[in-house]
Amino acid sequence: MENIFVEYPKCSTCKKAKQWLEKNNIQFKDRNIVLETPTEKELYKWIKESGYEIKKFFNTSGLKYKELNLKEKLEKLSDKEKIELLASDGMLIKRPLLITENKIYVGFKEKEWEDNLL
Repeated sequence: MENIFVEYPKCSTCKKAKQWLEKNNIQFKDRNIVLETPTEKELYKWIKESGYEIKKFFNTSGLKYKELNLKEKLEKLSDKEKIELLASDGMLIKRPLLITENKIYVGFKEKEWEDNLL
């Protein structure tokens, strides 16, 4: 399976993560989170495989999250509604995402990537 790097190109953390992947010769398919927003089916799969709660996939510091007042609303939504919401707008999704054969990485934590990918 090819690694998939889901990013927003203007995001500084995404740029840093991408440089790290390239510097460490880790192959990946690049995917713009806005132009190719993950589908509900992909999100269900990635969330299940990650072992994380759905909330971890939300970009809680993003403008869209704040505009929609999701901090208040999320706990009232079903898992299905949360995933539908994530799939409706790539800017709601925490980034970058790195999908590998063995693990789903949400956000860029250099030490975690180093420990698991090198």
